[in-house]
Amino acid sequence: MPPLTIVIDLDPNLIQLGPFLVTWHGVFSVLGIIAAARLGAWLLERRDGVTPDRVYDMAFWMIVAGLIGARLLYVWENYQQFAGGPWYKPLLLNEGGISQWGGIFGALIGGYLWSLRNRFSYWKVIDAAGPANAVGFLIGRIGDVINGEHHAIPTTLPWGVEYVNPHTLGQPGLVVHPEVAYEMVLCLLLLGALLPFWNRMRDQLPAGVTGLTWLALYAAGRTLLSFLREDSLFLGLRQAQWAGLAMVAIWAIAVPILLRRQRRRQPEPEDPAMEAVA
Repeated sequence: MPPLTIVIDLDPNLIQLGPFLVTWHGVFSVLGIIAAARLGAWLLERRDGVTPDRVYDMAFWMIVAGLIGARLLYVWENYQQFAGGPWYKPLLLNEGGISQWGGIFGALIGGYLWSLRNRFSYWKVIDAAGPANAVGFLIGRIGDVINGEHHAIPTTLPWGVEYVNPHTLGQPGLVVHPEVAYEMVLCLLLLGALLPFWNRMRDQLPAGVTGLTWLALYAAGRTLLSFLREDSLFLGLRQAQWAGLAMVAIWAIAVPILLRRQRRRQPEPEDPAMEAVA
């Protein structure tokens, strides 16, 4: 063990309530969802004058769709855990976990459905979702650090971590990269670098560009960090990397369209010579 290894000796299970097991992962996931919803609500209320009841109705749609998407993708990725079990086993959220990217794409679908139902600009929802996503994962990943469930490759760096608790989901006996902590740093950097300029970006850019840029930057960083993971490969890349590349591709396609649409809507500047003739 390197002399400066960070030893994590925390039980990932917080308390047993009858048949339900409460974990640190679950607690911080809920806190992350609440923080994301609150920040998104604050931005929409402040910028677009959306009333609190409408904002929280939108948050409900996004949270429910996000949880469904997160669980569905996790079950699909880890189908072997559910094979041979009762049909309702995928519904038991205390057994297994959820997929981050499934949650992101599910929440975006939920926001789209809410926008259609309420005749509200979906692109404004996307703009608020960018920073909300960052703060949500910044908090939610604390539970992942405690759990150690996302396995990383070994390292000899002084900030490598070793999980030693008998109930850990980590990799006992190995000193590995704290990859999840790196993701927290990524979210913190995005918030510190971009949140102070959120209003200015909204003023100068078409609706949707700001939020898509946030999500694409996070996706690019997450794609690179996933090389430190030990997740299974699919066509040479990990699932999170394919999802991150999909988000970057969405940004590359949607942003030029939104910018072009804004230029078409802008009135042509008047010709001073024509004004003089008039």
